Amino acid sequence: MFSFDFALDVQLMGGIDDKSERILRELRRDGRISNLDLAERVGLSPSACLRRVQELERSGVIRGYRVVLDPAQLGIGFTAYITVGLSDHSKASQEAFERAISRSPEVVECHNVTGATEYLLRVESADLPSYKRFHTDKLGALPQVNAITSYVVMGSPKDERA
Repeated sequence: MFSFDFALDVQLMGGIDDKSERILRELRRDGRISNLDLAERVGLSPSACLRRVQELERSGVIRGYRVVLDPAQLGIGFTAYITVGLSDHSKASQEAFERAISRSPEVVECHNVTGATEYLLRVESADLPSYKRFHTDKLGALPQVNAITSYVVMGSPKDERA
């Protein structure tokens, strides 16, 4: 006879089953949902649902919970995605760039990507003039940066980031 924890471990190693997928989908929509409501939505008993959530957390599938903020309420009226090309493709150059970017509060996401450029950034600022200051005085002043291309976000009809 297998214990529930062992059975769930086997499921996670071989992929997530339908019930766990449903749990994850509901938690993505509302990370503050009560266990009782979550269990009801996914068709499990509260104790079975709680065990599954705890196992998803323990195994690292669920890495944490976040709050969704309203940018306008925080004075953020400008968002852009920026591709950044480096002049030197060495590990030291990448590490120096990543250290500098980690100190920039305007950069809310930084991804090392493949393709014609090395990095994709998501930058949020109050307005266009504040973005220009970041672009010119911070990003453009980094010695590793060779190319910058900005893509201004005009709207986000679908955004499921938490």
